[in-house]
Amino acid sequence: MKKEDAVYRQFLDILHEELRPAMGCTEPIALAYGGAKARALLGGLPEKITAYVSGNIIKNVKSVIVPNTGGLHGIPAAICAGVVAGDESRELQVISQVSDAQREQLRQYLDTVNLRICPADSGLIFDIDLRMERGEDRVRLRIVNHHTNIAYMEKNGEVLLCRPVENASEDHLTDKSCLSIQRIVEFADAVDIEDIRDCVGEQIRCNMAIAEEGIRGNWGANIGRVLLHHQGGILSKRAAAYAAAGSDARMSGCEMPVIILSGSGNQGITASVPVAVYAEAYHKSEEEMLRAVALSDLVTIHQKTGIGRLSAYCGAISAGCGAGAGVVYLRGGGVDAVAHTVVNAIAILSGTICDGAKPSCAAKIAAAVDAGILGCDMYLDNQQFYSGDGIITKGVDKTVTNVGRLAREGMRETDKTILSIMMGE
Repeated sequence: MKKEDAVYRQFLDILHEELRPAMGCTEPIALAYGGAKARALLGGLPEKITAYVSGNIIKNVKSVIVPNTGGLHGIPAAICAGVVAGDESRELQVISQVSDAQREQLRQYLDTVNLRICPADSGLIFDIDLRMERGEDRVRLRIVNHHTNIAYMEKNGEVLLCRPVENASEDHLTDKSCLSIQRIVEFADAVDIEDIRDCVGEQIRCNMAIAEEGIRGNWGANIGRVLLHHQGGILSKRAAAYAAAGSDARMSGCEMPVIILSGSGNQGITASVPVAVYAEAYHKSEEEMLRAVALSDLVTIHQKTGIGRLSAYCGAISAGCGAGAGVVYLRGGGVDAVAHTVVNAIAILSGTICDGAKPSCAAKIAAAVDAGILGCDMYLDNQQFYSGDGIITKGVDKTVTNVGRLAREGMRETDKTILSIMMGE
């Protein structure tokens, strides 16, 4: 792949589009972003808020702590944090700068505002539709399909923005049909390091920093520390521990930023941290590490494109496959090695459910990294799963397509049942 090729530019656009800074779990942060944008449109604090949200938003906001709120969680806290203290210009870092006075104002506001949460009936997986009132003023703002994709804005009956809404997680994003495992490896081999140093380098820096905080601090169930204590002498377990520790901190309200991938901080951490740990252990150069993490990111994105941003399918599994691919590439593997690693990893843990954002995500990340690295080790020992083993079929990209179908079609009812269980129905 040459630098002047159109597909080379597409790959760079995809990386720069998907690798974005965020603070906190991205679904509550999307609510906070919507809250801040709607408040700015309204011109002051709303007296009444009605939020129509899709089931997957409910699922991913219910149990996770909203950062910079003093330990609050849930949809009202997320929306009102944005309303009271959000800076909408910072997008997914909308509540990264909150004062003690604003935290106190937030608690008082939650006690007094008339706020109602309703299920959205649009059928979209990702739907946040906010209606706010202040005196005689009324606004409406809607975010669909991904976290900052504002599709509709209205004030006092005047439509200010109206984009066509499709049930597509890639709405208004770079076309990803160019992705294939062979092309991803060719790109990783050929990319000018200066073209990815800013986005991938920042991903490694930020996500390793929150992983180290997860090891140092007391966050969630401390999965990372547990793994290090019992199995830290094994490199694969150490890689899994650091990835899990990043999630430990993030899911429990740590205010450090992460670089997200496919709309998820957990996926951004899982795709990068294990590869960085291996790179350090194997004394690889910065360039080798950047190429391997970029490959891991793109393998993850390739899988997630078919699955969608939100699903009953745990996204950390896709990122664990990506990490395994990044590790085997770091160890000198080419297209064949990456393809077999991805297929092996998919065969091991496909179908792991997503039951919302919460501390146990860290344990799923550890299992996902284990599966990815086992897939790599299997290839290095000339072992593999074959077409016909479950959802595995001939050709790695066809297997990736099968995963997307499993998540979108096969797990649709699973998603509804998970939400029903979580809501105590």
